[in-house]
Amino acid sequence: MSIVAGALVVVVAFVVMEPVTWATHRFVMHGPGWFLHESHHRASGRRFEANDVYPVMFASTVMAALWIGFHAASWRWLVPASVGVTLYGAAYALVHDGAVHGRIPTGRWFRDRVARLVVAHRVHHRTGGEPFGMLLPYVPAHRSRLRAALRARQGANENRATTG
Repeated sequence: MSIVAGALVVVVAFVVMEPVTWATHRFVMHGPGWFLHESHHRASGRRFEANDVYPVMFASTVMAALWIGFHAASWRWLVPASVGVTLYGAAYALVHDGAVHGRIPTGRWFRDRVARLVVAHRVHHRTGGEPFGMLLPYVPAHRSRLRAALRARQGANENRATTG
């Protein structure tokens, strides 16, 4: 595989992960996998939660794909695909576990850059519904008032932090 083809596979894998994440979150985590994901919606203050099993499962799948890609010539495309999925996972972790939930230190500069994503995820936590995506969240129109209220509250909290 050429470098250009490999780079294209990385980009395509990264982009495809958003709808895969949406579908997994919507139909697995808020479906039969709720028994694990519920811990995420009911903050306990603990360092680890049952929901943390999901990234371990996803990482294990990527590691298996990497192993196959490195050991089977006809499956070499799995290596750049796994790189794209891993880059998406890192971006997801920085936004979700870092900026949204504060489980990874990200800094104010980063949180300010992804504030729209933070608000969208908070809408999800308040309603249990859309948006299920993370990096390109879709907030339905009927939730726009809640999104506006959360944005206003976040802005007020940031103003207090900088002036007080």
